Amino acid sequence: MRELSMHILDLAQNSIAAGASLIEIDVIADTVADTLAICIQDNGSGMSSEYARRVLDPFTTTRTTRRVGMGIPMFAQAARECEGDIEITTEKGLGTKIEAKFKLSHIDRAPLGDVATTLMTLIAANPDIDILYKQACDGREFVLDTREIKSQLDGVSINENAVLKWIVQYISEGLQTAAAIP
Repeated sequence: MRELSMHILDLAQNSIAAGASLIEIDVIADTVADTLAICIQDNGSGMSSEYARRVLDPFTTTRTTRRVGMGIPMFAQAARECEGDIEITTEKGLGTKIEAKFKLSHIDRAPLGDVATTLMTLIAANPDIDILYKQACDGREFVLDTREIKSQLDGVSINENAVLKWIVQYISEGLQTAAAIP
């Protein structure tokens, strides 16, 4: 995957498949420490400890349509190629947390990519799932919480075209002004 936002989309889709009703995504950059951390946490079904140990193997998947699961192994590889690593914390019935760390300035680190479109895609396809997205860089922060947006919509669906158009613009402007990541 050429952009980290595609990894975020893939991992969020895993959370949705695991029955999550809330997905928390944190993207935190620290230029002084030269780190980028991406964390996706959900309240889905979680994994058994045995399955969690195998999930970095591309030939481990719960899918029945194919015998490989490349998302988590590719995310781990992307982190490791940039002097980082990945950590998976999970408990059956309580959800999963996947956190990858990258050297921010590493020449091979993929760009963050189009986060606004990634989030809009998740929201449009899954209006009943709540997403809390936080992006921070050197103390500046942008937050998108679909629960807050839904509370202001007065019965209008969050995946209405006009709402989605506003969400993309809100995210794009917020990320540019508040928490752009180099």
